[in-house]
Order: sequence, then structure tokens, then C-alpha cells
Amino acid sequence: MNYFRPLYPFLLGWALILSTATFFDLGLINGLGQLVLFTLVVCLPIWRTGRMSYVDIGWPWGLVLLGLLSYWLSDGYWLRSLVVSAVLVLIGLRMGMGALKMWRLGLLKKEFPRYEYQRRRWERDGKTNVALALQVDAISQGLANASFLALPVFIIASNSSLEFSVFEMVGLVIWVLAFAMETVADFQKLAFLKAMKQAGKKRQVCDVGLWRYSRHPNYFAEWMVWNGLVIAAIPSWLALQSTESSAVWLLLGVGLLFTSRVMYSTLVYATGAVPSEYYSVQKRPAYTEYQQRTNRFFPGPRRNS
Repeated sequence: MNYFRPLYPFLLGWALILSTATFFDLGLINGLGQLVLFTLVVCLPIWRTGRMSYVDIGWPWGLVLLGLLSYWLSDGYWLRSLVVSAVLVLIGLRMGMGALKMWRLGLLKKEFPRYEYQRRRWERDGKTNVALALQVDAISQGLANASFLALPVFIIASNSSLEFSVFEMVGLVIWVLAFAMETVADFQKLAFLKAMKQAGKKRQVCDVGLWRYSRHPNYFAEWMVWNGLVIAAIPSWLALQSTESSAVWLLLGVGLLFTSRVMYSTLVYATGAVPSEYYSVQKRPAYTEYQQRTNRFFPGPRRNS
């Protein structure tokens, strides 16, 4: 049984960054920084408790670290570097502060359902060494911060042009709208849960606001946040053609596309919609009807159940 297969794409992505003349130093420092952060904040707590939920602290704070290192060490135009770093820090802080709040409230003392679902996958795949599988999954998320999630940030921050392109402006607008959508969706769900608790109603389906048009508007918006960064990176990637070999330059372009693919796969299948709904169907009697009339990921008009 190959327990280490989930690491391979991210190791290749990190190797691609380290193979460039432009990003070697930054990629190495960020990778080592992510390793230290995940070892202390994620891997050791997982080893002690057997719970995967600590990833929800390590991953967003790893994004904050990535944003700070990119601004500190990148050689591009300072304003462009500042904007993309600020974008990443905001992404990380929004989720990271929420994760710390959950930790203070003691919510991390119980494994999150999406990580319980991972154990079902491992059982199906014949992975009996749960302790090893937990560590591999944790390390793979740290490597994501060192590879494909770092790629659009590094590429944008390397551009020394004083002019901002249309692609950069479009990407930034997409990011702003998606970040706002994700924030609104989270507030709407929290308000719904609070109202249901006050009314003494349990196991209700959140079917208000943005949740009327997608069963996971927060996950869709998070995906679009990263698509905005990928789009904004296009002109900076084109500029790298003069400094990197043709093969490396082409692979960097493929890596940008893979960033979008990685986030989609994660938010829908790995730790997002599919694991969440597996337990929602069991806990909430009306959830099956909700599935029949509402799109899973992409927002759209409601259907007749």
C-alpha cells in the first residue's frame, strides 16, 4: 500500500519552483518555513491526539506566512508584491482567526466530520496504518502551501513592470467579489444556526441567502478566490518567458492551471462538499430534498424537488 502517493504532486510542484532561477531562494525558504509550521502546529498535535482537525489551524496560518515571505523576498514592483501578499494574508487571517477561536472554545477536541470521512476512504483503500495516513495528509497540505498555492503568488510578485495589466485588474476584482461572497455565506450560515438554536430547532438545513442557490457557496467562493489569483498571474507568467527556459516556463503555466484544479478537487471531493454531505444526509432529514433542488457547487437557479 502506497501511503505516500498523495505527496507526489505537491513534491513535484515544489521541485518545479526550486528548478527556476527566479524562485529558488524564495521557494526554499517558504518550503522550510511551512515544514516548521506544520510540524509544530499540525503534525505533533495529530501525533498526540490522533485528530486531523489541527490542519484547519496550520493551513491558513501557512498562507499568512507565505504572503509575508513573498513580500519580503520577492524582487518585483513593490506595489504589486504588496497587493498580492495582502490578498493572501487576508485569506489566511479570515480562516486562521476562525480556527483559533474554535481551538479556544474546545471544538478541536472532537474530530471534524470531513476528516472522519477520510478514515472511511483509507479503510476502503486498505490503509490500516491510520497514524501514518494522518501524517501524510497533514504534510500534503503543508506542501500545497509550498508548491501550487505559492505559485501564482510568486509569479505575480516577480513582475517588475510599473503598469498593471487588464488581467491583473480582472483577477483582483474576481478575488474581491469571491472573498466578499465567502464572508457573506459564512455570516449567513452562522446567523441561521444561531436563529435555529434560539428557536429550539435542531438539525435544520441552512437554505437562506446564498445557500438557496448552492449547497456550498463558501467552497465555490474559495475556489474563485484562487482562480482570481491565477488570472492575475497570467501577464507575470508571460513576462517570465525571457528569464526561464522554455520547458520550465511552460511547466509554470501548467502549474498555474493545476492550482485551480487542486483547489476544485479539494473543495468538492477531498475535504469539502462530498465529505460534508455524507454526514448531513444522515443528520438532517430534509437534506436529501435540499440536494434535489439546489446545485452542489456552482450557484444556479433552484430546481423543483
